[in-house]
Amino acid sequence: MFPEAGYRPAVHKAVRQRAPGGNVEFRHLESFLAIAEELHFGRAAARLHLAQPSLSQQLQRLERSVGAELVARTSHEVRLTPAGEVFREQARAIVMQAHKAAQTAREAAAGRSGTINVGYNFAAGQHVLPAVLGKMHAEHPTVGVTLHEMRTGPQLQALRAGDVDVAMVYGRPVGSEFESRPLAQFPLVAVVGPNHKWAGRPGASFSELAHEPCILFGREQCPAMYDAIYGAASTSGIALNIEYEIDDPGAVAIMASVKPVVGFASAVRGRHVCGSVRTVPVRLYDPVPTIDLHITWLSGRMSPLTELFLDCVESRDAVPGEEPLQV
Repeated sequence: MFPEAGYRPAVHKAVRQRAPGGNVEFRHLESFLAIAEELHFGRAAARLHLAQPSLSQQLQRLERSVGAELVARTSHEVRLTPAGEVFREQARAIVMQAHKAAQTAREAAAGRSGTINVGYNFAAGQHVLPAVLGKMHAEHPTVGVTLHEMRTGPQLQALRAGDVDVAMVYGRPVGSEFESRPLAQFPLVAVVGPNHKWAGRPGASFSELAHEPCILFGREQCPAMYDAIYGAASTSGIALNIEYEIDDPGAVAIMASVKPVVGFASAVRGRHVCGSVRTVPVRLYDPVPTIDLHITWLSGRMSPLTELFLDCVESRDAVPGEEPLQV
């Protein structure tokens, strides 16, 4: 049976009502948070540089969009409703995330986001990097840092190849392709096993090495340290007796711990005890061989990330026990 002309079916009242849940505007969230923190419309309006009636209208629009009363206001007080208490935490998270996204976008546009690859040696890892990484994380959280521990020679090769952006190496690299800044200076020490005849001594003159078998590394591994050792030998008027040539510092420590031979290390590494491999650092004097730690990058290749990292290196706090730079 067909309905008569002009017949209109009944529509349930609930269908005609507008359901809550319209679009929530970001500025309304910020206005709500100001009210939630100040609990005073006048102060919240002043904080947002708005007229108080405008702030009230924004809150009303937000409450219509949400479909719940968020703020209860009387002539005596302003307070959040239970729904407002819950909504405040979510609104704060949304606003913080939006600001973080905007900051990240600005950092990316300025070339200040991404990952920087950093080469370093043992002394840099102990005395420089902890403070620098702390500053990087605090001041530039969108920048990642990838670390690569290597000796000086391999670091410079990685720098040339573009595998690292900056390198922390011993000695000022030779050649116009590199730029560098000095960071600190460390003495070199002899490294012997616990049963070596030098193990109980506070130090040894460099000339005594003429009578000791030694372990050294290839010059290409660390030219500055190699030259400092041979320079001290020349000053002492002796010839070194190199019994082993080993490039791996860990292997040098193992060899020195079990054989009556003398290795060389920075004072920082010499004081280090690793697992069951125990060696004893012995101070060298007359002369005291020293080595400079430099931070290095390729000339003309300072990216925004490299510049940020260098700024954090320059402004790092002094580290207890770090030797002052002598020039």
